[in-house]
Parts: sequence; C-alpha cells; structure tokens
Amino acid sequence: MNTQKYRCLIVDDEPPARQVLRRYIEKLPLLELAGECSNAVQVITLLHQQPVDLLLLDIQMPQLSGLELVAALPNPPKIIFTTAFAEFAVQSYELDAVDYLLKPIKFERFIKAINKALPLMSLPAQLPAETPAANDAFLYFRADRKMVKVMLKDIVLIESLKDYVKIMTEAGQVVTKYSITALEAMLPASDFIRVHRSFIVAASKIQSFSASSIHTSGSEIPIGKSYQREVLRFLQ
Repeated sequence: MNTQKYRCLIVDDEPPARQVLRRYIEKLPLLELAGECSNAVQVITLLHQQPVDLLLLDIQMPQLSGLELVAALPNPPKIIFTTAFAEFAVQSYELDAVDYLLKPIKFERFIKAINKALPLMSLPAQLPAETPAANDAFLYFRADRKMVKVMLKDIVLIESLKDYVKIMTEAGQVVTKYSITALEAMLPASDFIRVHRSFIVAASKIQSFSASSIHTSGSEIPIGKSYQREVLRFLQ
C-alpha cells in the first residue's frame, strides 16, 4: 500500500497565519508538515537540509518576498502562494505557482489548492496518456489505526457523523475523522452530488429519485430543501 505523505513547508512571517495552515495540514492524511519558516532566507537553508514537496508561501515578508524567493530558487518545489494581497496573482502564475490563496483562507479552498498540487507531484511518469484515470482514482483515509485505500468508483454514498464521516462502498464501510464539507471539496463534482447537509451520493449509484429523496441499492437518502434545486438540476 502506498502511504506516501507529501511534505509541506509553511513560510509566513505572521504566527497566526502559520497556525491556520498547520491545522489544515494536520487534517489531511496525505500531508506532512516539514517545518515552518518566518522569512524567505530560512527557506533556502532548510531546502538544502531536507526534501520538500510543497511550499505554502506568503508573498510580503521581510528581507525577501515570496516572489523573489521563488525566482531565486534553481529547482523550487510546487508552490501555493498564501497572501492577503490580490494584486500579485499574475506574477505568481508567471512563476508557475499551483494556486494563489487569499487570506483569510477557508479550509475548503485550501483543499482545492492541494488537489491541484497533488496530481502534479504524484502522477506516475509512466502512466499512459490514454489510461482512464477516473477509474483509477482513489483516496486514503485513516481508520482503525491504518490508512485505508478507497477507490472513488466504489463509493456509493457518504454520511456525516458530526466530526466523522461514514463512507459506504460496494464492499463495506469506512469511518474516518473528516468533515463532510472537506471531503466534498476533494471529490470530482461531475461524479458526486451533495444532496443534504449530511449526505453525498455517487451519481453512478443512483437508481431512482423523486423531488424529496434519492434511492441507491438498499438506501433511501433525503434531499435537503436547500439542496433540492441544485440536485434536481444535476440529475436532470
């Protein structure tokens, strides 16, 4: 089982900003905190000492800006800029940044940025271009003190259990500590639909539906009133 973690380095001169990103990293099983730096100069030293897969990099910092740092690195890791200033977005993409997050950064937006970065870091070089990647897509979840691989094509539905989610698959179920909103942001919107504040359903597993509920094999899932219009638009 591949349990590779991606090493993230937080670079920000503001401790509260570093704390937010540290907390987000801890919530995602595939990520590992490689360290924290309060200025860009510290980054140069750390990158010589250990490998880093992803920089979560502020732009306006003392001594050297985040933009100047990336421009100075001969082989920078993947970059996600984290800043309170929108005006540097064009410059960031000229430096091949994966994403550009504006503070305050919401967890759902952070996950979307990570989803952009992970395929760039983890896609096997030998994967044939014609391979149907959607059929091979999977996520790892921590359950029963181990990392459990869940193929997206096997998921039937996901149910929120407060601080946990229950992922129902064709083979059984996995209960893991995640918010349903965070998990929703990690799933392809073309294949999964949030139908209720407590339920996400795989589109391919829907057998029938009405204005108030969706049926899969063995389950009837209510459609929440606030989700009804979007769900019916998606299904029709």
